[in-house]
Amino acid sequence: MNKISTGQALFLRSLKRRRITVRIARAAILILFLLLWEVSADAGLIDSFIFSSPSKICMCFREMVMDRSIFLHIWVTLYETIASFLLVTLVSILTAVLLWCSRRLSEILEPYMVVLNSLPKSALAPLLIVWLGATPTTIIVAGMSVALFGSIMNLYTSFTTVDQEKIKLIYTLHGNRRHALTKVVLPGSIPSIISNMKVNIGLCLVGVVIGEFLAARNGLGYLIIYSSQVFKMDWLIMSILLLCIMAMALYAVIGAVEKIYEKRF
Repeated sequence: MNKISTGQALFLRSLKRRRITVRIARAAILILFLLLWEVSADAGLIDSFIFSSPSKICMCFREMVMDRSIFLHIWVTLYETIASFLLVTLVSILTAVLLWCSRRLSEILEPYMVVLNSLPKSALAPLLIVWLGATPTTIIVAGMSVALFGSIMNLYTSFTTVDQEKIKLIYTLHGNRRHALTKVVLPGSIPSIISNMKVNIGLCLVGVVIGEFLAARNGLGYLIIYSSQVFKMDWLIMSILLLCIMAMALYAVIGAVEKIYEKRF
């Protein structure tokens, strides 16, 4: 077993102290913000009806937990986000593979992909409602529309920038395009695929919330738009905070998958 040197031990200890300091600073900033928010609301420095307060939000969350209504909203948004994310991942990989296999097809479709990726996705939501109706399918498609075209373009770029010398080696050994795809392109693009997934999970959540604003009767997006209409600001801010927590949790799951891949390969 190799022993680490004194310098290495000092470096590891300093790195550990730095990580602990960063975590403490993050927690301190959050706690300080919540305290200032609560004190300002209690002292009347801000209007607690408009800005609410941490204590009111906690009470609101507790009440919705007791009647179990909040779990339905969280589950609906989570299900629609995961469904749209998985579909985006699958469709974008298959489409990027198809474009990589056919250079002519990629040249034909490139301007259309650029236009669709640049289009404000919120403009598509009303059209999707007319086409598909106010159903969960519409919301899932809305979530997909935000991330799909950018994901395809990023993955296709990743496929085309894989080490060309390795692909030439495959052809030298009498391999075909399928061998180059399965032995070089896809394995070499896994880090890019995972990085793309980390971006897409947040974009899909944004698209789902946009869809819920317009075509839902459940979900955190619906709760936000409903609470703003009836001036229940505790509900509104609580829903936004739950969306933040959900986004961080989903991102952490993708990050954990990335770490597992890095340790194994």
